[in-house]
Amino acid sequence: MASFPDSVNENDIGKAKFIGELLVPVAPFDQKSGREAWTVAFAPDGSYFAWSQGHRIVRLIPWTKCLTSFSVGHGGEGTNPSSPRRLSRQNSNGGLTSPVSNEPREHTIDCGDIVWGLAFGSSVPEKQSRCVNIEWHRFKFGQDQLLLATGLNNGRIKIWDVYTGKLLLNLMDHTDVVRDLTFAPDGSLMLVSASRDKTLRVWDLKDDGNMVKVLRGHQNWVYCSAFSPDSSILCSVGAGKAVLLWNMDKYTLIRKLEGHHNDVVSCEFSPDGALLATASYDTRVIVWDHHKATILLELGHLFPPPSPIFAGGANDRWVRSVSFCPDGRHIASITDDRLVRFWSIEERAPQAIASLPNGLCCAFSAEGSVLAAGTRDGNVHFWECPRSIASLQHMCRMSLRRVLTTQQVEALAIPTPLRDFLTYRVI
Repeated sequence: MASFPDSVNENDIGKAKFIGELLVPVAPFDQKSGREAWTVAFAPDGSYFAWSQGHRIVRLIPWTKCLTSFSVGHGGEGTNPSSPRRLSRQNSNGGLTSPVSNEPREHTIDCGDIVWGLAFGSSVPEKQSRCVNIEWHRFKFGQDQLLLATGLNNGRIKIWDVYTGKLLLNLMDHTDVVRDLTFAPDGSLMLVSASRDKTLRVWDLKDDGNMVKVLRGHQNWVYCSAFSPDSSILCSVGAGKAVLLWNMDKYTLIRKLEGHHNDVVSCEFSPDGALLATASYDTRVIVWDHHKATILLELGHLFPPPSPIFAGGANDRWVRSVSFCPDGRHIASITDDRLVRFWSIEERAPQAIASLPNGLCCAFSAEGSVLAAGTRDGNVHFWECPRSIASLQHMCRMSLRRVLTTQQVEALAIPTPLRDFLTYRVI
């Protein structure tokens, strides 16, 4: 068994550039479970980085501070600390806080239980709550609001003000571990939680965290969920090969995607919403056209690939996490074979690799130039994403696919090669 196909020489694959790490102090008695960094997350505006460093603790660090410590310059990532930008932020009580310094403050948060899921929620662009009958709310979130949601081992969800580190809400309804959290990217502060109790729950934080809907459809644990860029579709994945798509306007199940042979543990949409990447213990990442429920690309991590009946036995090649780069051209995957892989959607072999023992999760920075990966020891490692200039054709395709579904593209009176390119049949 090999990590790469016979046609690929591992020595010819590029090595990703390691740029830094955030380490957790370890006590002599601390070599046990509970230290895992199950989730890493970047704020949508690139201002903060957060990770669960084990033992109930979440660290919130200004991303510019990380970049400075890594000595890679600022390169347009996040906020330039040399700029004189000063903001008067509106806090959760509706009042104005005093102007903040150039760099946001660092926070260490004790969540009270093991943290499995993390998600940043931003009220930018500002969108009104769906709740129209209640005129008074406990919290009045401003235009510059940034929240952090933490999903805990006891089934609770805690909502924190990122700027102050203050606990705002305690959401209680799940009956088992909250494995993953995701905010709608449209600024509505709608939060979806995925749990081992086999449900997804939708919360409206602009309505004081009231639960809007329970989504039932999974027969086993739900591992992960992700919104499409326009917030209209939610993908949820879980045990039992499950990949489900939900209409988030009507809160109804659209379809199930069939193709994986084992538990599906991670998912993410491409920035234009045209593609969906899912990662599974069957050693594969599948890139889907979710509009038509078709498989466009399979990224294998074990060769020859295991047959479906044995796909669960290759536990040294389980894919733990997948993340789509904001450039729409690269995908990162974390696997139990101690490697991080950077893929181009234009190729079936990795574009770059890096060593990572005990990797669990990964996420790209807001600008897409850095990948963060969390490990079982609570540490986080960072690499530069392979860089290349996107073609004008690809940028035009992304612009079109942000507003057109596959069916709408196929209805256009355009030549077949162009139609195939726009629908990603030809990458």
